[in-house]
Amino acid sequence: KNDHPSDGNSENKGTMIIDATCAPQNIAFPQDINLLNEARENLEAIISSVCYEHNLLKPRMYKNNARKDYLALAKCKKRSSKKIRKAIKKQLQYIKRDRNYIEWLMSYGYYPDNHQMERIAVIDKVYEQQEYMYKNNVHTVPDRIVSISQPFVRPIVRGKSKAPVEFGAKIDLSIENGLGRLEKISFDAYNECEVLISAIEKFFKRNGHYPKRVLADKIYRNRENLSYCKSRGIRLAGPALGRPGKNVSIDKHTEYVDSVDRIEVERKFALSKHSHGLGLIMTKLEETSRSSIALSIISMNLDCLLRLSLFQKLILIFSRYNCLYEAAV
Repeated sequence: KNDHPSDGNSENKGTMIIDATCAPQNIAFPQDINLLNEARENLEAIISSVCYEHNLLKPRMYKNNARKDYLALAKCKKRSSKKIRKAIKKQLQYIKRDRNYIEWLMSYGYYPDNHQMERIAVIDKVYEQQEYMYKNNVHTVPDRIVSISQPFVRPIVRGKSKAPVEFGAKIDLSIENGLGRLEKISFDAYNECEVLISAIEKFFKRNGHYPKRVLADKIYRNRENLSYCKSRGIRLAGPALGRPGKNVSIDKHTEYVDSVDRIEVERKFALSKHSHGLGLIMTKLEETSRSSIALSIISMNLDCLLRLSLFQKLILIFSRYNCLYEAAV
């Protein structure tokens, strides 16, 4: 972290803007009853597949009864907590019974394929989490799975009025000279302030000097980051920590310029989400989702460079036209 202390030999230049956002995954809004119903249907399909492959008689699974119990709550407009708990209990019992059937088949050497075994492992984790929440009458659990088909997705608390919780990868994006760079991608929630120092060090490696100023949210302004920036002559924009003093002079103009310049990262988020696919990640695997996010940022940067190139060509054309006009006059 502290490999390049400011020694006065290299002057700090430029501005780095950094902020975090969420790239939503294309999954249904998670509800406990829907998640358990999907888990049950998956187990029933696996049991049927194994029995068909080995020409075995299927065990009695009461699919229709389980479906009716699910629809009794799914179609209910006014759901009381008592109804919800009753429906969840029934689905947990169905899943436990189907899981015992699979264990019985495996004890006789009739194993599902690798993909089905991976799905069973996910369902076991879902069952464990849902049973814990049901027995303890709570609604949160660590590393909560919100999608059986995409178990790597986690809820990300954003605190926004439109969507207080989003489901997808959390990313940190830095802006330098109008171009965006991904500093971190994670499907698990993390504190953004941990990314600032590594982002500044990457800036140093690219340019050979530190930025003159860093524009970021208040969450990035912890003691460690402030001390790091101060030791390297970097101005981390924003108010000082703690209660403001009575006689502290505030440079309103600098504060205004910083707030206006920091809007650029918000524009990049809006552009990448509305025009370059970051607003809804359609891929299904964790690796392909990460690639899709990276491609969205690359596409946004290419679009920015293309617009800049066209703008420069237009300036060149108009300058030549003006020269010809002045020569003719």
